[in-house]
Amino acid sequence: MQREVGVEKRHKNQRRDVSIARLLGQVQSGSILSIISNLREGILALDPELNILTMNPAAEEILGRSRWDLAGTPVCSLFGAGSCPRDLLAETLRAGEPIVDFQTTVELGPGRQGHVLLRTVPLKDRDGEYLGLALLLGDVTEVTNLLRQMNSRSALGNLVGRDARMQELFQLIVDVADSEATVLIRGESGTGKELVAQAVHERSRRRAGPFVQVNCSALSEPLLESELFGHVKGAYTGAVGDRRGRFEEADGGTIFLDEIGDVSPVVQVKLLRVLQERTIERVGDSQPIAVDVRVVSATNRNLESLLATGQLREDFYYRIRVLTLNIPPLRDRREDIPLLTHHFLARIARRQGRPDEPLVMTSAMRRLMHHRWPGNVRELENALEHAMVLSRGGAIEAAHLPPELAPDKPAGPSRRDVPLHSEAEKAMLAEALQETGWHRSRAARRLGMDRTTLWRKIREYGLQPPEER
Repeated sequence: MQREVGVEKRHKNQRRDVSIARLLGQVQSGSILSIISNLREGILALDPELNILTMNPAAEEILGRSRWDLAGTPVCSLFGAGSCPRDLLAETLRAGEPIVDFQTTVELGPGRQGHVLLRTVPLKDRDGEYLGLALLLGDVTEVTNLLRQMNSRSALGNLVGRDARMQELFQLIVDVADSEATVLIRGESGTGKELVAQAVHERSRRRAGPFVQVNCSALSEPLLESELFGHVKGAYTGAVGDRRGRFEEADGGTIFLDEIGDVSPVVQVKLLRVLQERTIERVGDSQPIAVDVRVVSATNRNLESLLATGQLREDFYYRIRVLTLNIPPLRDRREDIPLLTHHFLARIARRQGRPDEPLVMTSAMRRLMHHRWPGNVRELENALEHAMVLSRGGAIEAAHLPPELAPDKPAGPSRRDVPLHSEAEKAMLAEALQETGWHRSRAARRLGMDRTTLWRKIREYGLQPPEER
């Protein structure tokens, strides 16, 4: 019995070798070669071991290599370190499931990389056995670079947003940076108040100086006082030597006082003196020390309520809010979620040493768009990192997102059969069109709709390619 199985297996392999030889002959014959030679999309023919058999001129142009140089070499040699989708290609051979629009990078020469979209078509013999693959390459390097340029216009430092309120905030940051007045940044937890403070500092004349951050809610009153102003030896038990405070460390730069609403009235008085006289006194000392510091504060609390209850001094309140910057919560700028998703996935991928960010499936994006995001941008970044771990480098699906983002949870108010809010849907359409270089068929597949529906929605929302704007 075993001998019969072995003979059958050997015969099967022989038939496979003959079929592969026939396939190679067909690919290199005038009929097929003339067809693929006239196609604009790059095409490579691969054998079952994923070695290159041949390619058309379009593929040669994309890769900058000739078919004669690459014939017989592993296809993974074309890709950057860690970016070869070998497992996906092998799965295509095993199950016959084609790859559609997988974005990755290829090597174009020493120190040069290009961006491509991959598609595969399994090649079969007459018996239906898979003999190899046709690998289709679409060069999207220019589109990817254009997207990056567009994204750069939607960012200020590490702040990202196309929403009108964010664009207004970006302009205010630039205007505020030119001033020496105190700045109060207001926003919910997780909205990025520290990033706004850094953006103000980096665009000010003090950008070459230090940026010093202090979390005012993390320390008790005595410790906060010592942290801010320093102390002299013997000022209290454990003060074994003189110590500079954070105001002295920030001299010539900016000090960022986070959670300023948690500061006690006693510390408020001492901070008020710094703001008025530009001097500090170390704990245990009466000698004033001059400091040249710009003060930027932030809070997620209602300072007006604290003012009414006497927890916040009125003179201190007006001193810290000469200029005010308000950061909108993420739920009020949902159209920025696709852009933020792209931004965070790219950053997480770099941090994890991955060559490219994963694709986000429509089901996952819908869930991201519907969630209320009580933790704002910080919660979104954490959710995407969670999804990247569970997706194991593949496309991110709804199942990879944290369970609190499930549509049947109170935090996520909509279910799968509920249509997207118009602004959210418009943002999803725009993101899909941009990422596919305005290729309507690819965008429709990514969004899970037919081309007719996509065309109707493009007209409905007045979306236009960059060259027609």
